[in-house]
Formats: sequence, C-alpha cells, structure tokens
Amino acid sequence: MEEGARSCLLRFRHRLEEDMKPPYLMDHMISDGVMSMDEEEKIRTQDQAVALLELLLRKDNNAYISFYNALVKEAYDDLANLLHDGLPQILSYAQNNSSDGLTSYVKMVLSEGGVPQRPVVFVNRQELLNRVREKLYQLQKDSGWVTVFGMAGSGKSVLAAEAVRNHGIIEECFPGGIHWLSIGQLDKPDLLVKIQSLCFRLEQSLNGQCLNRPPSSLDEAKERLRFLMLRRYPRSLLILDDVWDSAVLRVFDIHCRILLTTRNRSLTDSVSGAKYEVEVESGLDENKALEILSLYTKTKPHSLPEEARSIVRECKGSPLVVSLIGALLKEKPNRWRYYLSQLQQKQFKRIRKSSSYDYDALDQAMAASLEVLPDEHRKLYKDLTVIEKDIKIPAKVLCILWDLEPEEVEDILQEFVNKSLLFVDSHNKPYLYYLHDLQLDFLVEQNRDQLEQHYRNGPPTSGDEESLYWIRFLTYHMAKANLTQELYSLMFSLNWVSIKARIMGPAHLINDYMEYGPILDKEVRSQFQEFLSLNGHQLEQRPFPDVVQLALSQPQTSEVYRQALQSFLHLDLNHLIKTKSSHNLKKMIISLIHPHQGSIYSACFSNNGAKIATCGASRTLKVFRSVTGEKLTEIQAHDDEVLCCAFSPDDRLLATCSSDRKVKVWSVEQANLLRVFEEEHEEQVNHCQFTNTRRKLLLATCSNDECMNVKVWNLNRPNSQNTMFGHFEPVNHCCFSPDDTYLATSSNDGTVKLFQVSSANEWKTINVSIMFAENDGEVLVKCSTWTADGKRIICAAKNAVLANKKMADCSGHLSWVHRVQFSPDGSQLLSCSDDQTVRMWETKRIHTSSAVCLKRDSDVLFSEEEIIVSAADNCNRLQVSFLGMPSGKLLATLQGHTKTVLRCHFSQNGQTLITSSEDTTIRVWRWQSGEVRVLEGHKEQVRCFSLLSNTLANTRLLSWSFDGTVKVWDIETGEKLQDIEAHQGAILSGHVSPDGCFFATTSADKTVKLWDCESWQCVHTLSGHQDCVRSCRFSWDSRCLATGDDNGEIRLWSVKEGCLLKICSQESKDGMDSLHGGWVTDMHFSPDDSLLVSTGGYIKWWNVENGEALQTFYPTGTALKRIHVSSDFSTFVTIDSIGILYILQRVV
Repeated sequence: MEEGARSCLLRFRHRLEEDMKPPYLMDHMISDGVMSMDEEEKIRTQDQAVALLELLLRKDNNAYISFYNALVKEAYDDLANLLHDGLPQILSYAQNNSSDGLTSYVKMVLSEGGVPQRPVVFVNRQELLNRVREKLYQLQKDSGWVTVFGMAGSGKSVLAAEAVRNHGIIEECFPGGIHWLSIGQLDKPDLLVKIQSLCFRLEQSLNGQCLNRPPSSLDEAKERLRFLMLRRYPRSLLILDDVWDSAVLRVFDIHCRILLTTRNRSLTDSVSGAKYEVEVESGLDENKALEILSLYTKTKPHSLPEEARSIVRECKGSPLVVSLIGALLKEKPNRWRYYLSQLQQKQFKRIRKSSSYDYDALDQAMAASLEVLPDEHRKLYKDLTVIEKDIKIPAKVLCILWDLEPEEVEDILQEFVNKSLLFVDSHNKPYLYYLHDLQLDFLVEQNRDQLEQHYRNGPPTSGDEESLYWIRFLTYHMAKANLTQELYSLMFSLNWVSIKARIMGPAHLINDYMEYGPILDKEVRSQFQEFLSLNGHQLEQRPFPDVVQLALSQPQTSEVYRQALQSFLHLDLNHLIKTKSSHNLKKMIISLIHPHQGSIYSACFSNNGAKIATCGASRTLKVFRSVTGEKLTEIQAHDDEVLCCAFSPDDRLLATCSSDRKVKVWSVEQANLLRVFEEEHEEQVNHCQFTNTRRKLLLATCSNDECMNVKVWNLNRPNSQNTMFGHFEPVNHCCFSPDDTYLATSSNDGTVKLFQVSSANEWKTINVSIMFAENDGEVLVKCSTWTADGKRIICAAKNAVLANKKMADCSGHLSWVHRVQFSPDGSQLLSCSDDQTVRMWETKRIHTSSAVCLKRDSDVLFSEEEIIVSAADNCNRLQVSFLGMPSGKLLATLQGHTKTVLRCHFSQNGQTLITSSEDTTIRVWRWQSGEVRVLEGHKEQVRCFSLLSNTLANTRLLSWSFDGTVKVWDIETGEKLQDIEAHQGAILSGHVSPDGCFFATTSADKTVKLWDCESWQCVHTLSGHQDCVRSCRFSWDSRCLATGDDNGEIRLWSVKEGCLLKICSQESKDGMDSLHGGWVTDMHFSPDDSLLVSTGGYIKWWNVENGEALQTFYPTGTALKRIHVSSDFSTFVTIDSIGILYILQRVV
C-alpha cells in the first residue's frame, strides 16, 4: 500500500473504529476480491472494526480503494472524505488489466465518483447490460438521458453500476469521469444537501480543496452543478439512482449526460434533451437465480435442494427476493423449507435481512411504490387484489369494477404502468394489463382483512365481449368469498357448463373442477370432470352441440345425467340416452383436445408432464395444460406447415421446424421468438429435438436435404455446430440417447444411423431394410427411440414397429396418426392425428390386442327384454351376441366369407341370417346349426340386399351391387329369378316399400330410381342431388321416399308423383365440410311417419312435416353406416368407425 494511503488509515484510525460497522463494508470488499471469506470469519470473532483496519494495513492499494468505495456506498460520507486525499494515484490503466474491464484505472474512476461496488454475490445479466451500454454510447457526442426502469427489486441499481464498470465506456464516452448520486424519496432540503455534497466532491477533485461556499438554495445548486458539468467535467456521466419525482429530476436538467434508475418510466417527460430507455425485466431466469443462491450458500447449482427451484418459481426470479433469501440462508443454511413456506404464505415481513439495499425487507420495497400514488389512485390500485395470478385483463374489466369511463380507466392504468406498478401487453388489441406475482401477493397480504368484502361486493357480470374475465373467473371470486353453497350450485349446473363451454371452451371448466375440488363433493365433481374430458372435442365444435343430449349419454347414476333428464322434462324434444357401449374407450382416454384446423403433425409432453405442445398444418404452435386441456399459448409460428415441436430439458424453450425450411426457438413463458436458423437447410425440416440433459443444451434437426440433412445447433451460435454426413435420402426423425452421447437418425434409405454427438462421426449403421422381405418394396424408416438404459433402439418402418411384442391397441383416432409420445413417468400416452385431435391415453387402462373391434355392418333383433346383435369383427367373422342389459353373451361365430362382410340381416323368425360381402357372394345361414347356402352371380362387391316381404312365406331376396345390377333370388333354392341393369354407376343402396309394390335404388350417378315389383320396370327417375346418393328409405305408408347423399343432404320425394316434397333444413357445414358430419348412410321413419332418424358423422332426428332437425347425437367415432330401430321407435342401435356399439333409448 502506498505511504499516503497507509498514513490516512493510521491518522484517522480511532475515528474509523468508533463510527463504522464492518459487516456491511466487508460484503463489498469480498465482492471486489480484496478480502477472502476466511478473513471475514476471523474478523467476526474479534473486535471487528479494529481487526478490519489491522488487516487493511497489511494489504495493497486495491484494498484501500475498495474500502473507500464501501464507505461511500454505505453513506459514510464523512469517513470517506477523511480518506479521499490518501487514494493511490494510479495513472496507467494498463496495470492489473482484467478480462471483465476492471482495470486499475476503471476502479479509480468509479471509486472517485462514488459508484457502488458489485454486490457480495453477483451474476451477470449480459443481454440487459449490453442494452444499457448501447444506450450509453448514444451519449458519446451529445447530452441526453438514459432511463433504466423497472419494478422494485428488479436490480436496476446493480445494472447501472455494472454498465459503467467498463474501460471502453469510460475512455470513449465519459473520460471526464463517472459521478454517482443516490436520490431516493427526498424533500427539498435533503435534495439540496445531496447536491451540495456532489458539488463539494467535484470541486475537491479539481483543486484538492474546496474554497467555494456551499450553494444555499436549489436554484443556486442547479447553476453550480451546471457550471461544473459543462465547464469542468464536459464529458462525464452523472448517474442518478432511484429517482421518484419529476420535480427532483428537473433540478438536474442542465444539458449534461445522465443515466437514471427509476420505477417510473415517464419521469423524463418533464425534461429536455435526447431520451433513451431500457426496461429491466422483473425476474432473473431460473439459472441466474439459482446461481445467486448457490453463491450465497457455497453450493454448486446442481446440488441445490428442490426448494431452491420452488423459491425461484414462487418469486418469479425477483433479484431482490432471491438475494434476501440467499443472505438469510448464508447464516441459516438449513432453512430452505422455512423460507419457501414464508414466501408461499406471503409473510414478506419475515423475509428480512440487513443489507446495503435501501429497504431491509420485501414488504418495505413494495409499500414504497404505493406511497407515492395519490390517495384516490392508491385505493383503486388496492382493488386489483381480486385479480387472479398470471391473468391479463382488458381495461373494460376495470371499468366495471371501478365504475369509471373507459378513457379515465386507461389513463389510470397508464400511470400504474409508468410507475412499474403494473405491466401492459401491447401486442394485443385492446391492451391487456397484469400484475407481477409479487405485487399481487403484496396486495393480498396488505388487504387480507378487507379481501372477503372485495369479493362479496363485486364483480358484476357483463355481456360485453371484452368483459369475459368475469365469466372465466366467477368461480374464483366465489371461492375467495367463501360462497361455498353458491359455488356448488353454479359448478354443478349443466346450464353453467353449457354457457361457459360455449364461450370459453371446456378446458377452463375442467380446470375449475380440479382447482376447487377440495371444497366440492368429490363424487359429483369427478362425474362432471369426466363428462367434460370425454366430450371436450364435441364442445369445441361449431355449431355448438346440445349439452343436454351429450349429458344424457352419461350413466344413469350420474348427477350429470340426472340434470339432463330434468332439463328434458321442460323441452319438447326427442332426447336420447346412450345406455351401453361395447368397449372401455371412456376409461382409456383421459382427455381429448381439438387444437388445430387441419392435420396435427406433432404433439409432445413437457419434461415435467404439465404441458402439451402441438403443431400442424395450421402453421401454429399451441401449448396446453395437460390435465385440463386449457390453452396457454398460441403462436403463428411459421409460413408453412409446422412439422415438429420439442421442449428443452428445463421446459423453458420450445423448438419448431417447418416445411418453410426454418428452425425456430421460442420462449415458453413469454411466447416470443428467441432464435431463427434459416440459412442451412434447403428442404423441409422434418424433426427437431433437444438434448435430454441440461449439462450442455443442443438442438438436433433433420430434413429432406440431399446429403447435409442432419445438423446439431448450439443456441448461442448463429450457425450449426455440426453436420452429420451419411444419409443420402430424406431423414425423417432424430433423437438423442438418454445420456446425449449419441444421436440416432431414421431415413428413407432404410437405415438408422448412430452418430457421436461430440465429434459428429458416424458410429454405427443399422440396416432396417434387410429385416423385410425383398418383395416388400421400399422400406422407409419413419422414427426411432431409445430404451431408458440407452442399450437398445426401437424403430418404426412400413407398418411394423421393430421392438418387443405388441402390448395394447389404442383405437379412437379417425385418421392417420402422425406421432405418439409417452409422458415422462410413462403413465400417459399422447397421440396426434389428421383428424385434427390430440388424445391423451391412460396407459394402465388401454385394452389388449385380443379385444374385439366390431365393424359397422350389423343387424339387430329386438324383443321385449332382449336385443340380439349380429356384426362382423376385425377378422371377418360374424359375432352374434345376446345383449340383455347390461352385458352381452356371444352366441355364435360363423366363418365362410373370404373378404369383408358388408351386410347382415336376420329373417323374421330369427332363425336365418343373410350376409353379403366384398367377395361378391351372398350367404344364407342357419346360424344356430352353421348350415349355409351361397348365392353367386354379382361381379363386384354386394353392398346390400333386402327381402321383398317380411312374411315367412316369401322367400324372394333383392340384392344390388357395385356392378350396377339388381338381382332377385329365391333363398330357399338359391335360384336367380331376375337380373336388372339398373344404373350406369355403382348402386349404393336400395329399399322395398312396406306395401311391397315398389323398390328404390340409389347410385353414384347422383340419381334415384323407383321400380315396380311386379313388372320390374323403372317408374320414376329422381334427379336433383349434387353428389352420390348414398341411402334411401320408404315411409311406412309407402307414400314418401327419403334419400340422402354424400354432401349430407336429405330430400323427401312423393312416390306417386315422383316429385320433390322437401329438403331437410340445411344447417351450416361442420368441420368435415358436410351437412351431416359425413355421408348420409341410413334412414328410418317413425311408425306414424312424423319423425325421421338419419346417420352420417352423427345421428340426427328430423321433423318430417317441416324438415327441421330436432336432435343430434355425437358418437365417439364417426362415419356411422347403419342404424337399427325398434318397432316402437324407442331404441336405436349402431356401431361407429372405431368399433364401439351404441344402444340408444328414448327418454320417456
């Protein structure tokens, strides 16, 4: 240490020992690296002031500068002035040069200017730092203001000090020095003292002594400061820390260069000059926050307890909270759980630590922001207590709450935003406003006693579209107000379910049942929750389905069914109830989401299982809660189809790749774009995946490029880190091994290749194509995955999965399935499909491969107490089952057809079963004995047939085929009686009138023909349908014919006149671009001919007189082929596209 510095310490030693408090000073000296933790511990065991000075006298010049700066920061201005003359005169900034810009020259300049040292624990926020420095460079040639603003505890002061801790900034922009002045909440006399002190320091630095008297007023002080900054320090920077009042700022409006930190971004509106802004985000990212905790507790980040992450999540990474808790844990390292619980319980007063920060506890820092508000605005701000966390609200909501005009509300909200008391999302129109969690927690803690009254007095509901907040959060407010009975009545009301589902979708309702489950009836809650989970995709369709009809499909013991039945009593409709289903799909599907218009190409779980991301042909990326299906984020991600999405290991990032040849990385929380890689892939990018561990984050992508089709990216670099060579055909899939050592790639060249990630060298090639027969054609390997131990790899090619034996079937999707993924714990399976749905399956409940899946062609015998169903299964066997309620028994299995069975029908006495098939034959079975007669003659598949009369004496059978012919048979002898060339196109359906006089045929040629059963001549040709006519049915009085086509249109015709009577009402087309959810495949009249039931994508009941739809039933699958109706029109039986058997009964 220089002699002058040592002399100052010795001369003022007694004064220093009496007045200073070493603990605060030592924190700064440790952060400067001039004192070790061990030295601090030794000093704490002695007379601290004496021991600190003894140690200081044994150290060098840097220790003296650090000690001086600590005194300035801790407001020991009188003691610092005593030591000022002894500051070492370090002239060469090249000495002790360090990598972070902290040369001896920099330290001297900052020390002389009173700039605070780094905190004891410091983490670098480089992106923010660069933004501040970029703005400071704007002041290089002219005066101006740089405002660093943000909410309390966001680290503004530390950031400002760090921004000037740089040799380049000082030398190029501010060679005249850096001068720091802490402002805070001051009255005029205190402000005058502050400026007097600053002027004294500036003048003393010039002359070594100050001969001028201190300025006696603010005006004089302003002029003195103006003179010094313009004449004596023309290229210097004045830093004003923690400015609250624009009146204070106007005192410094002296045309110099100023950097200020504040909570109020609008302060500089009152001053002149160039202005620049940098907003400080309210929270650190998780890794930075954990780094602070690890430094305080001297623990490696990966060794921190789980409570550390919970603390960071709870406070949203607030630098102040993390630092306060870190300092507390430094002294009490076993209190992780305690401080987490205090944070969760909003006990901010207990999160307290004496430090150099202006406020000792979090509640003090938050309260200070409110104290500067006008009284009337402070009261309005407290009303924000009723807002739920993480929810953005439009100004209209607060118009209702505050009973103010929209313009006045917007002005008040802007004031809150300016003072960092509120945040605004300006990307939406209208703007959406929200509170930081800590601000909301503080309000709740402060207003706990008045909170219940807040809830009881508000909020009113409104039909305004922008006030949907109240519809969404009415349950939240009722729960907070302890209105338990009212909440119970609301949530267990089908009317409420219908209203909220129609406006908000089913996910919010499911979330409500989970959120408030503890205060609701467990059994009833589970009934409503299951109802919504399994019918969610229906409730998202437009036109909106009948909720009562869906509820009538629930078990009769369910409260959902009971309420639906009550609703029915007040309606003049033909409601129906599903009483039996042939397999347990309900129990398998946990939830079903309908997120996109168009095919869904990828769906993936987050690593914690809490979220699901989906993407597809709609070019969007969407994120949902996995439990409820609630949509959290929607991003218009690419210019073309999005082919894949993947979460990073910490779930903070999402990667997407697309047919537009781009790879993008998104922030999950902020929903903003972080990186774009668009230069290297020349063809569509098929797949992307992050590494599995957090050790080193990499992203792998694969594409249709000719040879450079597999790349690995480091997100911190603009270009790919490595390119894997080896495939010369498109690569469909890539995935890292569990330990990230290898990357597996699956290609159209029939191979799976394993590459070493570190070197990008090919390690092994697995030739999958040789595992198939030579005549199987081209083998495309679509995807692969690693076993958990990393020792085996499983791949899918053609229609085979090359792995262990098949364990289960998951039937339910209505089109191609593009991707499946297990949840991290293996309990759930996610699948996405071209049917525009994402389904989540419970793996423990999926049925085994031995389960029978029925085909849609069937026939039914109804009797008083029993129902016998005959249907073909997935092995082309006929299953004949007795379905007395509630279970079915298999009676017979008949084998003989060589291709798919298309139609089966029981005779009047139930002893004979007639079937037709794609094998062009008709078979007549004595199903109890197994005897069979084969009718051969058609050249193409026989879609259907009909007995000419239902009497036992009549043995004539009418059949029609895709070959365009109608044939008449004697089923007793097998003789062909008639052969009629009926249509130019394939015949799709036919029906014989109940009086036996006519039969009708419909065709792909878009015509309907009526035939006489005696002469076998065509009586009428009916034209008008715009698509293939798929079905027809005579009324029971034989006077009317109903026909349905592939566009979902139903027409009613006069049999006698051959003219059109009515077209059933044409509702708006659904998502399948049809009036009926698909082709109209079957129809039946009621006994009095007043009602008509039809099947297509769903089942509809019609009023024949006016052609209006009365009721719609939505099955789990789609594309219903036939419906069987009991003679009294009370029971209906059908099978959907995924093999589920439905028995529907009319509610009476």
